[in-house]
Amino acid sequence: MTATPGLRRTSRILLLDPAGRVFLMDTKAPSSDGAHRWITPGGGVDPGESHRDAAIRELREETGIAVTDPGEPVWSWDFAVGWDQADHDRGHAEFYVVRTPGFELSDAGWTDDERVDILASRWWTADELDATNESYEPAELPDLVRRHRD
Repeated sequence: MTATPGLRRTSRILLLDPAGRVFLMDTKAPSSDGAHRWITPGGGVDPGESHRDAAIRELREETGIAVTDPGEPVWSWDFAVGWDQADHDRGHAEFYVVRTPGFELSDAGWTDDERVDILASRWWTADELDATNESYEPAELPDLVRRHRD
C-alpha cells in the first residue's frame, strides 16, 4: 500500500516546562515496518476547523491540558509523507508554543487509535534530542526548543 495523494493539515504544540524541556509522545508511524517516532502533541485539522482551534482541541485530547489561546503559530513545516500505510502523501503543520509548570498526563480524551499508537511519553531537552539515536519529528525540533524555551 502506498500513501494516497493528498494533503493533511495538522497543528502541533511545543509544550514546554520551566526547565525548557519539551513534552513528546512516542507514537507508531503509519508504516508496515513498525517504525515509531517521538512527536509533539497535536494532530489533524478537522474540516472547517482552524489550525488554532485544532491546536486547542488536540492539546486537550492528548494531554488533558485546556488552553483558550495558544497564541500565533511560531513555525510551519511542509513535508512529504513516506510512510507506506499513510492515507496522505503530503503534510502541512503549524506549530504553537504552550508553557506549563508540569501536569498529570490524562488519556481521557484519547481516541481508540491513540490508545494503540501512543507508546510512551516523556520530557526532552534539546541536548537530549541532539544526542539520542531515537527517531523524532521534525528534524528541526532541537532548534525549535532552543529558540522558544525562554
